[in-house]
Amino acid sequence: MKHLKWLPMLLVGASLMPFAHGADPAKVLRIALPAPETGFDPGKVNDVYSIGVVENIFDPLLRYDYLARPLKLKPNTTVGMPEVSADGKVYTIKIQPGIYFADDPVFKGKKRELTAADYAYSFKRYADPVVNSPVSNMLTDWVDGLADAGRRASKTGKFDYDAPISGIQVLDRYTLRLTLVKTNYIFLYTLAAKQFGAVAREVIEAYGKDTMSHPVGTGPFRLKEWKPGNKIVLVANPSYRRPVFDGEPTADPEDQKIAKDLAGKRLPLVDQVEIKVIEEDQPRWLSFLNKQLDITGVPKAAMKTALHVNNNDPFQTTLNPALAKRGIRLSHVLNLDITYAYFNMKDPVIGGYSKDKVALRRAIAMAYPLRQEVLPLLYGNQAVPMQGVVATGMAGFSPNFQGQVKYDPATANALLDQFGYKIGPDGYRTLPDGKPLVIEQATQASATDKQFNQIWQKTFDSLRIRVKFKVAKWNENLKSAYAYKLQMWSLGGSASMPDGDDSMIELWSKSIGSGGNLSAFSLPEFDHAFEASRKLPLGPEREAEFEKMNRVVAAYQPYVLGVTRFTNSLSHGYVLGFKPHPISTIGGFWRYVDIAKH
Repeated sequence: MKHLKWLPMLLVGASLMPFAHGADPAKVLRIALPAPETGFDPGKVNDVYSIGVVENIFDPLLRYDYLARPLKLKPNTTVGMPEVSADGKVYTIKIQPGIYFADDPVFKGKKRELTAADYAYSFKRYADPVVNSPVSNMLTDWVDGLADAGRRASKTGKFDYDAPISGIQVLDRYTLRLTLVKTNYIFLYTLAAKQFGAVAREVIEAYGKDTMSHPVGTGPFRLKEWKPGNKIVLVANPSYRRPVFDGEPTADPEDQKIAKDLAGKRLPLVDQVEIKVIEEDQPRWLSFLNKQLDITGVPKAAMKTALHVNNNDPFQTTLNPALAKRGIRLSHVLNLDITYAYFNMKDPVIGGYSKDKVALRRAIAMAYPLRQEVLPLLYGNQAVPMQGVVATGMAGFSPNFQGQVKYDPATANALLDQFGYKIGPDGYRTLPDGKPLVIEQATQASATDKQFNQIWQKTFDSLRIRVKFKVAKWNENLKSAYAYKLQMWSLGGSASMPDGDDSMIELWSKSIGSGGNLSAFSLPEFDHAFEASRKLPLGPEREAEFEKMNRVVAAYQPYVLGVTRFTNSLSHGYVLGFKPHPISTIGGFWRYVDIAKH
């Protein structure tokens, strides 16, 4: 999913109070990330932590309404919604005049207005091999001529940003027309993706290879301080257009209260966002209890004391009265996310499509105690098992399909015996050719990761398979994953759009090498179904193609399916207006929240 990826994702914090005159310099929103960011060039990042910052500095054309459920797209920097041709191939977009980039020395003291040409330039960057965007195919697969421009640049060594591209036309200062090579009825979601905010060409050219630390956008905040892997500070952007809140609440009383508090207020409402990287659960939890953080996710170790969980119905979860008396509030929602362990299909030990390799991956999946240990011990029963690659609640979810394998270590061992993975004199299995069988699983050093590793160790022990855990920082593992140097890694992803295309693209062969499809899964029958789904409008025909894809994945087992998680976010009583968003999971609330005096 374009959004990237994490294992123990604990949502971070926010705050809000009505404030009629905008940002108050005394108001600071304090939050924490559970893993390090990688940088802030929207063309170069795809991890959720960096993107949470990026979406507050840069402006995509469209945005999601803060409160509307089901999710609803709205204009962001556009005048109304884009005009879409009947065949879903041509998108004509009007940019609002009078939107300006944040001040930067590159502009030499002049106000720099956002124009259609800025989006044209920004979109071209995704085809530039020097940028090497991990989400390039979100545009290059669709925009006419963009992929060809990228191929030419690969040959010449330089992308020609001034050369015309048939699918990207600047009709006038404020009008952009995008023409697609094929029908795409959900391309509006792409235009709302958090990575596709506009950059200014002169900024990118001025900072060259250091664009990750010099983000200059038109969004509500700008970067003030960055200590990589430690601290990020954002301040309100004085050049921001300060839109008035226009959210559409549901009938829920909490939503109604947020809408009432925010009515007529200009955004953002806090002057500063301070972000710390706190990788361990316990220090992050203590920081929240001591009011050093304004909001936090509930770590697994604190669930029994912080929450009352109905183990038979995880949707029925309430806050411990002792915390409620302190003014702390609980937000409990089922995410649009997935977790899984992927196998590197290029790897000579665990990868491949022969029956013996499929049997090895299937056996590992069958020995993984998801319901028996992972759900209660690691998620405190605050998750639901995945049925397929698409999360519950998204278009493309197949409710009648069950791709989660049954926990059955005895049958898993019999399967390994059948395909020649014999147990040697040392008590461990060998490969069918008699060579040692060792699985290397990438992991991190946090307490939560260590708990996952203990369960994986038991899983492999039950199969008589040796396993080695390769420990590194999360962002270091990500770099290795991009290079297909990991054999196996446990990950997850938050949706970048409320559609299953977002998940299935991670298994499409054309995503290999682009920062997606870390498993390097490649099968024609999957590709055919995926490509067919992209030509169809929402409806039964499209859903049937998603079920075909799920069946192919279940047959070849590139993933061990995990769970879709609930978010249990706690906010202090002085935090007003906080509501987690299914798409903008990390940074989607920063501009909407305010801090009351406390």
